[in-house]
Amino acid sequence: MKKIITILICLLFLPFRGGQVGLLNAEIAFRGAWIATVANIDWPSAEAVGDTEAQQAEMIFLLDSLQSLGINAIIFQVRPTADALYYSELEPISHWLTGKQGSWTNDKRPTTNDKRLTTNDKIPWDPLDWTIGEAHRRDMEVHVWLNPYRVNLATTDTATLAADHLLRRHPEWFWCYNRQWYFDPGLPITREWICTIVQDIVERYDIQAIHMDDYFYPYPVARKPLPDQTTFDKYPRGFTDIADWRRDNVNLAIQEISETIRECRDDVEFGISPFGVWRNASVDSTGSATTAGITNYDDLYADIRLWIRKGWIDYVLPQLYWEIGKPAADYEVLAHWWANEVRGTNCKLYIGMAPYRLEESQQPKANGQKPQNNPWNTGNEIARQMRLNRTIEEITGECFYSTRPLLRNPRHVCDSIRAMYLHPIEPLLLPWE
Repeated sequence: MKKIITILICLLFLPFRGGQVGLLNAEIAFRGAWIATVANIDWPSAEAVGDTEAQQAEMIFLLDSLQSLGINAIIFQVRPTADALYYSELEPISHWLTGKQGSWTNDKRPTTNDKRLTTNDKIPWDPLDWTIGEAHRRDMEVHVWLNPYRVNLATTDTATLAADHLLRRHPEWFWCYNRQWYFDPGLPITREWICTIVQDIVERYDIQAIHMDDYFYPYPVARKPLPDQTTFDKYPRGFTDIADWRRDNVNLAIQEISETIRECRDDVEFGISPFGVWRNASVDSTGSATTAGITNYDDLYADIRLWIRKGWIDYVLPQLYWEIGKPAADYEVLAHWWANEVRGTNCKLYIGMAPYRLEESQQPKANGQKPQNNPWNTGNEIARQMRLNRTIEEITGECFYSTRPLLRNPRHVCDSIRAMYLHPIEPLLLPWE
């Protein structure tokens, strides 16, 4: 009843738009922000690495700031590179947290009360458990963000990996592409391992969703073929086309992860935040009117459309990081395309937005000049997009990438968000109440 009353109150204050907004979109219900930990993008800062008290203070600042904007969900990255920013007996502590990968202590489980940081390979608190508590106190959902295949960033050097890292114990499970190591998506053991990680998190933490973004097969590099021919020859599963086989590898992973979540708990959702273009209409008449150089289906081997139609995911959150009117990838065109894809399904549509582009647009170019005639440099493009979202009934959520650039308030974007979210609304999932 409380939620119904809140929604009705919000309806009273909505501006009239000539009947363009349907009742289902009367108020954007999911109001999220990504908190990226890889490379210390959002949390913890490089200065706070290894300092528990500083890390907790930074997270409180981020959560308080997001709450002040009306954000009611965080997407918290806890497995950026086959590591863990949570207590795990399966994978090592992330060096983004401590400065050095290492094992979690077996003789003393982390607690949120003991703030002493011992050595670089031991840490006495569980960042995920602690953050969940802080977020829930602020009526925020916690969606746990995992990267399924990536092991490291832009280096073939494995010296920084923990002594007991899975890559050291089972190098046959991995391959290297463009100086980065990845789990081999074609191996059955890869899917089994990822499902084990997901099960461990879902069973132990009071989270609202498992979330994955656009990093499935690596983004292609010109003239660099993927090193998976041997795996294809060994596990073809009846496929003769390697591209179809790769897509099926990811399909199987998504299906099995979805089943794992549902077998553990029925109140935890599964969401995907894909690259914003599924396929271009030039290669598939049902694709979008775009000319993107990379697409999910053809380059990342991620058939998001299939996952939506099969009901394997609960929400799709495409990363529409382009401006309205961009010739190659128009935000408005893509917002309508994704709306059409979820129409008639049980999959919810949230839109991933890029306030960081407003900040980047203010940075001088190499010659010291700011770019001209750039929508991100001449106006508050995020405000335009938020207004557009409210004209599309299927869009019931928004999410901003990422938190720290957002809070620097480029082009007063925070003021726009705060005004748009003036009337509070409860998050969609409130199992902690």
